[in-house]
Amino acid sequence: MNVYFDNAATTPLDPEVLDAMLPFLQNHFGNPSSIHGHGRQVRAAIENARKTIAHLINAAPAEIVFTSCGTEADNYAAFGSVPTLGLTHGITSKLEHHAVLHTMQALEKQGMELSYLRHDAQGRLDLAHLEELLATHPRTFVSLMHANNEIGNLNDIVAIGDICAQHNAVFHTDTVQTMGHYKHDVQQLKANFLVGSAHKFHGPKGIGFLYRRSGQTVNALIHGGSQERNQRAGTENVYGIVGLAKSLEIAYRGMAEHQQHIQGLKDRFMAKLRAEIEGVEFNGTSAESDQSLYTVLSVSLPPSDLNEMLLFNLDINHISCSGGSACTSGANAGSHVLNALGCDPNRGTIRFSMSKYNTAEEVDYAVVQLAKMYRREPLKV
Repeated sequence: MNVYFDNAATTPLDPEVLDAMLPFLQNHFGNPSSIHGHGRQVRAAIENARKTIAHLINAAPAEIVFTSCGTEADNYAAFGSVPTLGLTHGITSKLEHHAVLHTMQALEKQGMELSYLRHDAQGRLDLAHLEELLATHPRTFVSLMHANNEIGNLNDIVAIGDICAQHNAVFHTDTVQTMGHYKHDVQQLKANFLVGSAHKFHGPKGIGFLYRRSGQTVNALIHGGSQERNQRAGTENVYGIVGLAKSLEIAYRGMAEHQQHIQGLKDRFMAKLRAEIEGVEFNGTSAESDQSLYTVLSVSLPPSDLNEMLLFNLDINHISCSGGSACTSGANAGSHVLNALGCDPNRGTIRFSMSKYNTAEEVDYAVVQLAKMYRREPLKV
């Protein structure tokens, strides 16, 4: 059996998305900035995609800006607004994806004062601390993610948005891990910026978007042309944009069914791991269904000399998963998220992340292979 449990890193392309993209890879090749028929046809596809995404998150089409990925969208929100608005203070947490954490630290080097929000040992953010910081720093850019990509913690971005609005702060939330998995309504959520990346919900790589609330002043990061209403220069990734809109449309269409299916897989994973491996634990709030992303399970394994080769041994058994974030898989420093939580470095960590394409049989196979490494006696399959 060949099993893929690294969907938080990237997801397989939905065949329906590929079908939507193919005409723009083969036949509709015009430059969308050209005024002739070939260009107008492609321009129409881009604007239809923009309308689709806007409709799904209850935004206006003009509030959607296409980017190359979620990381670019995060950078665009921060670097496009902090200097432009003269914001002097930033708030984030040490649990953020590096797309945000490193961006905020880069702004700090340029003179912005940076504060880190407190959290508990499970990674729950201290919103009282957020209010304290905002009360003493009136010109603030707040960047806090919706769901953590490593441990799956869900943050209450509705409450965070309300607090930010009360203090007139600019609120950016990285929703890369939850876009396409939860419904976002920007009319109910008091966020200035939201982010999406197609390859996290069965779309193509290399395309994302930034929701920018109407009236929010943001300067372009990339200069050179008038594309994206002068917000992002460069010829658009047309087939990527079409695939992004189609993948988000499919995600919203089957969201309730997929959530039930994937949550069932996660519950099965936890139950079987607890039954088969003594001392297994789960990082953050990963084991709490009402406080964690249903696609992510962060497993903490007992101290063992097996942990150093854990991912390698799983890969030998044709199981693809992660030890944390795929974006730092080549680093030697370990997970900055687990370090921030004070997790025991002697314990092994695996992030299993699931999608609509995974099955109960795959869960059972993964548990059997993992348990074999931690048990001397043979398992009954």
